[in-house]
Amino acid sequence: MERIINLHIEKLPEGFYLATSDSIQGLIAQGRTFAETIEIAKDVAKKLIEAQEDQIPNLLLLSDSFDYPLVIGV
Repeated sequence: MERIINLHIEKLPEGFYLATSDSIQGLIAQGRTFAETIEIAKDVAKKLIEAQEDQIPNLLLLSDSFDYPLVIGV
């Protein structure tokens, strides 16, 4: 079952990216690139959901239609 988790992404002064989430307590991921940070955040979120399934508030289910912010570097 797929769920929607909102991430907050921040570029750190050192050049790394940091992801946190208000949706899942304890979700923190850091990577060298935006894409790497997202992948790490996915892995961390999955593990946290599995470990804390009964403690995490109801996350939105992924439906057939949703908005997705597409980030494009130009």
